[in-house]
Amino acid sequence: MTSTGPRCVLGITGNIATGKSSAVRILIELGATHFDADLVYRDLIAPGQPLLQNLADHFGREILASDGSLDRSRLGAIVFSDPARLRELDQLTHPAVIAEIDALVAKADPQQIVVIDAVKLIESEHADHCDEVWLVTTDVESQVARLMKRNTLSEVEARRRVASQAPMEPKLKRADRVIDNSGTLEHTRLQVESAWAGFIESPVCTCS
Repeated sequence: MTSTGPRCVLGITGNIATGKSSAVRILIELGATHFDADLVYRDLIAPGQPLLQNLADHFGREILASDGSLDRSRLGAIVFSDPARLRELDQLTHPAVIAEIDALVAKADPQQIVVIDAVKLIESEHADHCDEVWLVTTDVESQVARLMKRNTLSEVEARRRVASQAPMEPKLKRADRVIDNSGTLEHTRLQVESAWAGFIESPVCTCS
């Protein structure tokens, strides 16, 4: 694995609603600098941004709200019901998001460990820019319950979104470490702290 620069780069991923944010919060408490792919994506699809225009040209103007912003629920209705359309979205967005995150990483303090947080870190091949990749997992029922609560979705829609995610087996093979987030927050914290200690002591990390 090759990082984007002299600093240590840790990639953290997991399918939708597995609880990556809980693991990331602990990493930030431990001193990591964090870049969230979803927040970068939101900046890139703000009104007037070229990526938003590209999406509207590809999927139709109906994905835009009345104020010109992206209506993510309308776009989601298109792509989460059709794997081919979801792949088209990924092909349009991944290169832009990766380039922007890599630019942010390059500007980060080289003595800081940088965490790249992305659902599709592995599928987009952004994992190849990281020194280590961690995978956060949980059970399907927890994913569904979190999605229903977080996104105010019906159970049917929540299950459809969980089912649309990439299979876990390739992720498990690619990950250097796995964080099981199906238990208590304290259980997750202990795993993250142990994995962090192992990472900063590993030969790939020169920031410690």
